Amino acid sequence: MPAELRLTRRAVVVTAALLPGAVALTGCKDDPGAGSGTPGAVNGTRSSQGSAGETPTVDAAVVAALSTAATQVTLLSQLYATTSRKFPALRTRLAAGAKYHANHLAKLEETEGVAAKAVKAPVAPGTSVAALAAIAKQEKAMATAHAAAAAKLSGPPARLLATIAAAEVQLGATLSPPQKKGAR
Repeated sequence: MPAELRLTRRAVVVTAALLPGAVALTGCKDDPGAGSGTPGAVNGTRSSQGSAGETPTVDAAVVAALSTAATQVTLLSQLYATTSRKFPALRTRLAAGAKYHANHLAKLEETEGVAAKAVKAPVAPGTSVAALAAIAKQEKAMATAHAAAAAKLSGPPARLLATIAAAEVQLGATLSPPQKKGAR
């Protein structure tokens, strides 16, 4: 009997709660000449020579938020890798999530000054079901963190974090163990 993908009521509610914020963030303007001074604004006077005394081109708050996100995405990537090594039967199921997180990390690190901090590789739980549940729980927690960080920024950094949060909500929903009928 093929496994049926069913979203839980909780996953739908979480997605419904995060989606309006992500949609609102896509309407942010990226006018670097506006000089609004809001986090996420880019210095429009960037020189191609890049002299040493030049002010940074990316707001320090953006670099900090994206560096934190890069560290969190690295942790998730390591959790996927650890789980895949411990439970080879899950490799196919985890491949898409691992690929998404590798792409997210690459996009985060495109911003000047952003770098993930070194993190200790997490230990995978004892069973494959517990490992999937742990990944799903971590995905949902990171989605909440990234959506909150996106709400504090504007422009491309906000959209990037909102996109990552949306992907994490979806991954968390698809990796969550199926609910037993009648359980809520």
